[in-house]
Amino acid sequence: MENDGLIRCSWARSDLMRAYHDHEWGVPVHDDRKLFEFLILEGAQAGLSWETILRKRESYRAAFAGFAPEAVARFTTRKIARLMLNPGIVRNRLKIAATIGNARAFLGVQQEFGSFDAFIWRFVGGHPRRNRSGQTVPARTAESDAMSRELIGRGFRFVGSTICYAFMQAVGMVNDHSLKCFRYRQLK
Repeated sequence: MENDGLIRCSWARSDLMRAYHDHEWGVPVHDDRKLFEFLILEGAQAGLSWETILRKRESYRAAFAGFAPEAVARFTTRKIARLMLNPGIVRNRLKIAATIGNARAFLGVQQEFGSFDAFIWRFVGGHPRRNRSGQTVPARTAESDAMSRELIGRGFRFVGSTICYAFMQAVGMVNDHSLKCFRYRQLK
């Protein structure tokens, strides 16, 4: 990992995490397929490191039809059995089943709101928020609590408030880059 002289958030230490930090984390996402990808990956990350999930990301894309919710919603118990043998993803039956159920719930939200984007960005009034105060980054907020409750009420799983807040950070609903980080100014 070369030293390029840029100040980053302290967690962006490895090459993989730096690339994710520099190009994706905190960038507002409005594409439904990408939003579905992050929702699924954040749920898969529960109990694991984000770097582990990033290493498995391409395998996830291949295993879950490029994160096309229409395709994932049609996965069968036979497909779950095959996915349980795939070392490229987190082989947790509950998380795999949740991904399929979440795809179905995702399609329901799209049908009701026209897009998942229109639904999910309501939780921050349509614009990125800044929640960091000094060095403290919250693990959850009133908005992530509300998002979690509503997603669970719509049949989503692995969408607790902490997972929802990590999702909000990933898709740019909040800008939690440190004040000294070069990305903070770029995304402000």
